Amino acid sequence: MNEKANIFMMSNQKYFATDKLYEISERLNSMSDEQIRRFTYVEFKDPVTYLLISIFIGELGIDRFLMNDIGMGILKLLTGGLCGILWIYDICTIQTKVKEMNYAEFMKVV
Repeated sequence: MNEKANIFMMSNQKYFATDKLYEISERLNSMSDEQIRRFTYVEFKDPVTYLLISIFIGELGIDRFLMNDIGMGILKLLTGGLCGILWIYDICTIQTKVKEMNYAEFMKVV
């Protein structure tokens, strides 16, 4: 494994779903050091931070606004998270959604 790719994987694996790590690793191994260096400038979102935001102020839709899901953010804001139902759903699924967003961001840079 390329040394820079290995360093990237060790420091950023928490931002991606485990089923995507192998594919990310393979893509990084096929890149040059310069291409891998581009990824040091990409800021991936931390799933744990989003979970905490969702737990504490998710009923206001802040978590959805941060994920650029403006429509659902407004819905949660106006309805109190659909009387708590959407709020609970988001608490259960927010980490997966953030990891998918990070993967999509990774694929854009590739």
